[in-house]
Order: sequence, then C-alpha cells, then structure tokens
Amino acid sequence: MWWGVAAALLANVLYSAGFVLEKRALGALPEVTVRRPARLLRLVLGSPLWIGGSLALAAGFAAQLAVYRTLPIAAAQGLFVSGLVLLVLLSARLLGEETSGRERYALGAILLALLMVVLSLRESGADADTVGRDAPYPLILLVCVPALAAGVWLYSSAERNARHRHRLPTTGVEYGIAVGLLYGVSSLAVKGVSGHLTAGGVGASVVALLRSPYPYLLLFTGAFGLVMSQAALQRCRASLIVPVCTTVTCLFTAVLGTLSFGEKLPDEPLRLALRVLGTVLAVTVLLAMPKHDTAPRSPATPRS
Repeated sequence: MWWGVAAALLANVLYSAGFVLEKRALGALPEVTVRRPARLLRLVLGSPLWIGGSLALAAGFAAQLAVYRTLPIAAAQGLFVSGLVLLVLLSARLLGEETSGRERYALGAILLALLMVVLSLRESGADADTVGRDAPYPLILLVCVPALAAGVWLYSSAERNARHRHRLPTTGVEYGIAVGLLYGVSSLAVKGVSGHLTAGGVGASVVALLRSPYPYLLLFTGAFGLVMSQAALQRCRASLIVPVCTTVTCLFTAVLGTLSFGEKLPDEPLRLALRVLGTVLAVTVLLAMPKHDTAPRSPATPRS
C-alpha cells in the first residue's frame, strides 16, 4: 500500500511540473484556439519546453497506473488533490503567478484533506481497503458518455462567454470544470486499463483490453483534452485552472469510480469520516474559488 502512496506523490510531482512547463511554453507562443486544432498542435510540437512538459505528464500517467493497482479509487483521489499545493508553489516561483489570501487558505485545506485520506487507509485486516479491478462496460459507458458531452458543451459555452468584450477576465473556473470532466473519464479509463494489466498473460491482457471501452475512452479524452486544455491554459492562470480541473477530476473519479468498480468505503466510523470529509474539503476548495480574475496577468501569459 505504501509504495502506492509514494507513486501517487511522484505522480503529483510529475503532473505539476508538466503543467507548469506547458504553461511557460504556451506563454511564448501565439494565441491558440480549439477552432484551429491543427495549428495548435503544430505550434506546441515545435516547442521543446512544451514537449518536456508533455513527457513529464506522460510519466505521471505511468505512475498513476501503479497507484490504481494498489490503492482504492477514493483514497487515490485524495492523494492526487495534494498535488495542488506543489502546483501553486511552482506557479508562483516559475510563472510569477500571485495567489490571493483565499487561495492560500485553500492550500491549508488541501493539506488537511491529504492527511485525513492517508489516515483513513488500512493495508491489512478484516477491514482492509479493497481495490476493484473491473466494472460492467454498460455502466462505464452510462457514466462516461454524458460526462464527455457535458464537458464539451460547458467548454463551448465558456468560449462563447469569453468572446464578450465587456465581461470581467475569467479565472478559468468554467474551463477547469469542463476539462476536469474529460480527465475524470480518462481517470476511470486508466483505472480500467490497470485492472486488465493484472490478469493473465500479456497477449490475453491486450485482447481483453481491446475488447473493453477503456482504450477508446482514452483516445477520445486524450485528443480532445489536449486541445481544450492547452487553449484554456494559455488564457488563464495555471494556479487556478489546474486546481479546479484536478478537483473536478478527483471528485468525479472518487464518487462514480468507487460505485462503478464496486469498491467499498471503510466500515469503521472514524476511517469513513476521514475519507468522506477529505472529499468534502476538495469540493469546498472548488466552490471557494473566485469566478473572475483580479490578480495581475502573468508575464508568461500572452495578451489576446
């Protein structure tokens, strides 16, 4: 179990570094938009710094596979939320993004949520945490398809609102929620892939994986998530949009993933309270974030 905790913390470091590197690279590029995806891909693939950030994110994905093979979904999401602290610190140091007092209070709440989730874990005994390996495919599709549609619709709505000249600058909350829904689906797909990698030989695992919806969900969320996240990341502060995205992803995965993969919550009242309250703190972080940006624009972010 504890090497799963270590893998989750490593994934946090890799994801935070990857997002910051991509944000810094995007600041030196012309404005990108989802309406011109081919141009967006051409620009980012021509940036060595952006490629370095993408490689860090890919390594974080590999670490995430190890986490899902070891920890239950709800516990893993609580640990992933802790990466927001490192992200905000790196954004302030490397991107010059200032954080407000409300955001600093949110960091304290996230640290407390991390401690609560870790304390709720139990490795052995009658009440040991169970790790689900698979879920009924119709149930996965019933959960994921509406979430994908909602994410794309919400992002399109945020794009339309952003084009209104007289609106206050957005913090990126709407973008973060939209991309977070896509990444939530991606996280469930990663969980499904990790379960298939543990069963049978390599050949049997590959065949079973290709017959499942997981690789196709990963392809969809990877393609759309890449284009949507880069355009949003260029417009908004990484220290706000990524925490919102991460919180939505973790909440979506913890709640719907736990139900879909049949993982039970702790039976002990104290451990159950710690697990549930950690999730509530993550939701509080999302709801407490301002909808409009009053902080100075980062020098790394181009003006549109």
